Amino acid sequence: MVSTSSMTGSAIAPGTAPIEDTSLTGFYRDMTAPERRTFWACAAGWALDGMDFMIYPLVIGTIIKLWNVDAGTAGLAGTVTLLASAFGGWGAGFLADRIGRVRTLQLTILWFSFFSLLCAFAQNFDQLLICRALLGLGFGGEWAAGAVLMGETIRAQYRGRAVGSVQSGWAIGWGLAVIAQAALFSYLPADQAWRWMFAIGALPALLVFYLRAYVEEPPVAAETRARAAAKGDNPSIGEIFSGSILKTTVLASLVATGCQGGYYAITFWVPRFLTTERKLSIVSSTGYLAALIIGSFVGYLVGAWFADRYGRRNLFLVFSVGAIAVVMAYTQLPLSNEILWVLGFPLGFFASGYFSGMGAFLTELYPTRLRGSGQGFCYNFGRGIGALFPFLVGTLSQTTTLANAICIFAVGAYALFFIAAYALPETRGKVLQADA
Repeated sequence: MVSTSSMTGSAIAPGTAPIEDTSLTGFYRDMTAPERRTFWACAAGWALDGMDFMIYPLVIGTIIKLWNVDAGTAGLAGTVTLLASAFGGWGAGFLADRIGRVRTLQLTILWFSFFSLLCAFAQNFDQLLICRALLGLGFGGEWAAGAVLMGETIRAQYRGRAVGSVQSGWAIGWGLAVIAQAALFSYLPADQAWRWMFAIGALPALLVFYLRAYVEEPPVAAETRARAAAKGDNPSIGEIFSGSILKTTVLASLVATGCQGGYYAITFWVPRFLTTERKLSIVSSTGYLAALIIGSFVGYLVGAWFADRYGRRNLFLVFSVGAIAVVMAYTQLPLSNEILWVLGFPLGFFASGYFSGMGAFLTELYPTRLRGSGQGFCYNFGRGIGALFPFLVGTLSQTTTLANAICIFAVGAYALFFIAAYALPETRGKVLQADA
């Protein structure tokens, strides 16, 4: 475990006044102009990122029918996207330490927007698979650059709530994807509607204009890079695996694996579960997904408040246990569709809310010179291993029910999440400083 001296900052900010308003939204009123601009830019980025990723799970049933692929092969496209995002996130994190957080964020957004648009023109499953893989590189990189940008821009006393509130943008993006699905599949033939879904995924490119005009590089990052350049001591890509940092990297990677593996096992296959085992149409399943998404959105906001009030690690422990309980009820109990609809809210709440603490937690674990590399690697290592879950769930569902397959992998992932989080230190209140 990394000692206090090996981490940047201290547990208490010298000269910082105590937080007078501990409410969820209290941080926003005290934000500076740069903090607010960064907040809204990253919130939009996360929303559009979530929309782009969730488009494929929503059209997977159409892809299966259109090109006559089995569930395991269809799930492979989701797995490949996430595996590619693992490499993209690590690379973008390293790039953010070398050329800057804002510039890297711009490049990654343009990348995944372009390849989302190309997905709309795929003529067979192999072409779609390649486009999704290339999209994944930018998709993973956007989170790495955006999370460290937010973590370094927002002050320590507000970091958990601000970063966590931004994370809620994912649920908004998911909701936008579901709304687009309901509208497009209602008015267009399915073989055209899925293409328009991917075309909409190119919209994030517009965000780059705002980033270029209004979002500034965090001073702590700019100062650290300037000092490193002056001394000729730029960080190496493998430095996060050395010395006292190694144990933190291993444990943080396991935390990210558990939290993302459980999330993808659920969210990737629930739309298919509703239309097959629960016999709902694509349009009628929208209400069930809405309950899940609303629960997810509320979970993000509550998780953001929880992370600042009770700590990042406690957030992970409480929500992982809650997720295990609700997943087992959702998939294993003989519930009516009406009860299942109600249960969608707590499922979304517990299966998403812990993400609100991840960005701040990983930011606070690493010194500034390695923050992009460390944060990018750990989160996206977890994303890469979690990427196997859509494929594994789809494959296992061919020998058992889809409900059983979802439950097995989700519960196993959340158990790993709990154990790894318990082994790491609490980081709430850490002040980030430029490295000497």
